[in-house]
Amino acid sequence: MPGRDLSLLIDAAQEAGSIAAHYWDRSPRKWDKPGGQGPVTEADIEIDRMLRRMLTAARPDYGWLSEETEDGTARLQRAATFIVDPIDGTRSFIDGDRTFAHSLAVADGGQVRAGVVFLPMLDRLYVAERGEGATLNGAPIAVSTQAGETAATLLASRHALGPENWPGGVPPVRRHFRPSLAYRLSLVAQGRFDAMLGFHGCWEWDIAAGSLIASEAGARVTDRDGRPLRFNNREPLLPGIIVAPPGLHAALMARRT
Repeated sequence: MPGRDLSLLIDAAQEAGSIAAHYWDRSPRKWDKPGGQGPVTEADIEIDRMLRRMLTAARPDYGWLSEETEDGTARLQRAATFIVDPIDGTRSFIDGDRTFAHSLAVADGGQVRAGVVFLPMLDRLYVAERGEGATLNGAPIAVSTQAGETAATLLASRHALGPENWPGGVPPVRRHFRPSLAYRLSLVAQGRFDAMLGFHGCWEWDIAAGSLIASEAGARVTDRDGRPLRFNNREPLLPGIIVAPPGLHAALMARRT
């Protein structure tokens, strides 16, 4: 049985999926966020408001961090914090692609303890609790057994495999791409791809839930320099991410030094 927080996140993610399905492929109103932060739609905003109402009503003592809500410092004083991305992959959502996701997590003490990534148009519900493993639609999932770089499948942007990022030489991997970071993490957790990485900064709401799902599925999850991730920071921007089975992670890190 899922814990109370995980059950709450699952219910909220499914409600978010219902709202997204209403707007998907129907040309929702959209506009650009200031500062070059990308597009946002009326669906993002409606889902964000619903999530905040539902989650904070159920846990009024928790903090709140969301891509679509103006941030403050109150969450830093709370024992636990919701970290959510109402729609991860908004560009895909606008384009009518099915690979957008809802990413919901609860973090305490700098660590994520419950996480959900839901792709409503694909009916894929990835969930994890700290110490309890990860599942997809209720079935346990695990990372691949890939230990070496040769022929490993890697989810990353083209820039990530630029030689400037690999002092020890660009690894001989096969690169693939999915727009949603939360989905990339979940695909690695599922074992459909061997690893994912990004060397630009990662916003916490993009990776909080997926990082726990990947970790609970057996991946090693670190920042771009091999350090553990910590969440609910004053500035919620983390220094990149590398996620892979332990042996492959070590091989990739060896090329980073």
